[in-house]
This record gives sequence, C-alpha cells and structure tokens, in this order.
Amino acid sequence: MPAAPVTVHGTDVNERTQCTHYHSARDIIAIRFKCCNAFYACIECHHETANHAPVVWPRSEFEAEAIYCGNCKGTLSIAEYLACGNTCPVCQAAFNPGCANHYHLYFEH
Repeated sequence: MPAAPVTVHGTDVNERTQCTHYHSARDIIAIRFKCCNAFYACIECHHETANHAPVVWPRSEFEAEAIYCGNCKGTLSIAEYLACGNTCPVCQAAFNPGCANHYHLYFEH
C-alpha cells in the first residue's frame, strides 16, 4: 500500500515530482536529501531552494527510505532504487535511466 504523499520541494514541482529542470514522462522520482531530511525533485531544486550545500548518502545508509515515486507515491530505499532497473518495483512505472549519470551527486559510490 502506498504511503501518504510527502511534500516535494523544488521549482514548479507537480504531483508526479517533475520540476522545471527535469520533466520528461520518466522524471518521476524525488530524493530525500541526507543533509536536511527533505524530499527535493532534483539537485538543481535543492540548490535553488535550500540554504545549504547537499550531502551525499553514504553507502552504509543505503537502506534509508530516500526515494519517492511520483507515480504511486510509494517510497524505496536507496538500495532498492539502485537495483530496480529503472522501473518502480511497487507500480512498475518507468524511471529515467539518465538519472544514473547523476548518482554521484546523491549517493556515495
């Protein structure tokens, strides 16, 4: 059962977590930032609206529920997200495979 919707911060964020920076049909995840325990649509949204620098999640905390699916409103652990093959394991929605190019901005590698 999906969790209650969370607040996703950012610039022009819609109900599917798409923002002014990333808004393709597959840009439907938000990430809970370790530094502030708040969900943002993307790193650019964090840069624009938070008053501090982002902090990456360490490998030792990859079990944290830090990924929010804007399609089903469910949450995933970082480990589940990294292993999901760009498909939500809860609702089967397609995630943007290009996000892998930015993992180093969010997650220790």
